[in-house]
Amino acid sequence: PRPVAQGSGFFISEDGYLVTNNHVVGEGSSFTVVMHDGKELDAKLVGTDPRTDLAVLKVEGDGKFTYVDFADDSKVRVGDWVVAVGNPFGLGGTVTAGIVSARGRDIGAGPYDDFIQIDASVNRGNSGGPTFNLNGQVVGINTAIFSPSGGSVGIAFDIPASTAKQVVQDLMKDGTVQRGWLGVEIQPVTSEIAESLGLKSDKGALVSSAQDDGPGKEAGISAGDVITQVDGKDVASPKELARLIGAYPPGKPVDVTLWRDGKSETVKVDLGTLPSSDKQASADQQPSAPPKADTLADLGLTVTRSDDGKGLVVTDVDPDSDAADRGIQPGDVITSVNSTEVNGTEDVAKAMADAVKSGRKAVLMQITRDDSNRFVALPVAKG
Repeated sequence: PRPVAQGSGFFISEDGYLVTNNHVVGEGSSFTVVMHDGKELDAKLVGTDPRTDLAVLKVEGDGKFTYVDFADDSKVRVGDWVVAVGNPFGLGGTVTAGIVSARGRDIGAGPYDDFIQIDASVNRGNSGGPTFNLNGQVVGINTAIFSPSGGSVGIAFDIPASTAKQVVQDLMKDGTVQRGWLGVEIQPVTSEIAESLGLKSDKGALVSSAQDDGPGKEAGISAGDVITQVDGKDVASPKELARLIGAYPPGKPVDVTLWRDGKSETVKVDLGTLPSSDKQASADQQPSAPPKADTLADLGLTVTRSDDGKGLVVTDVDPDSDAADRGIQPGDVITSVNSTEVNGTEDVAKAMADAVKSGRKAVLMQITRDDSNRFVALPVAKG
């Protein structure tokens, strides 16, 4: 027998379009919609969006279906009452009630995590079902639960209506979702990185590298820049930047505000199209350390010049050092410190001395590992 998966869904149009989760349809080849009265209808898959875990199907044949509308979820507040509807454990239509527990949850499910957390009872089989406000509008789509036991413990997560509405419209129109693309790799701004760059807060997204063929680099964005705003909207974190850029269509010109060299500036970027799969860094190549090594004792590092003379290869890390705490490991290549290229230990020493003179508590070190870049802020010792 063929394996069968089940979940929940809801109609969003009179002519039979319905919404569910991408993980509900999975790799399915045929789909059956069971109505509340037990009637079974064949459906075809219109499109899926794995990045937001959404899918749209359409019931085949004629008929007018009762459908629901999406709410303006920006008005949803913590403590609001909500009603979740679904098909838990395949039992059939089930209604549970609860409140909104939190907004903006990131559960590590994808690049655009922005879940509404509710405490209504949600179990396996509820996925893809709607969560309503007390006006009968959909504020979210049941997608995940936190459960050590596998059953409901009052922690469930919904895709917000605002996210779902735009994705669903794109899927109904084109069968796929095209998102804007900046073409940069980013990382969080820690308090130490913020201090080393002269930023007043640890908000924003630090650019660790800009792809050669990306629209960001063409507009002048480079490694070491901190993106603080997009079209006047504050960027609180890398996730927030991904959501903001992904909400724009390809080709859209946007103003990107950067923190660079101690001051703010704005560049205009014509967004590209987000590739269907992200570039994956290879972990097969491990740099071999040349024989002669020098020490950066204040940082707990032993290093040697790289084969091409650009940067310093880390050969040993003091396990009790700040460098070890921040994940620096043998094989990493130090390419710059405080935006200054590094060719020898004297360059690092000078950058540290300059930081102390200017009252900075840390230096910003650019690290290359397996062809990927990231930044690490290391405290400097004041003599």
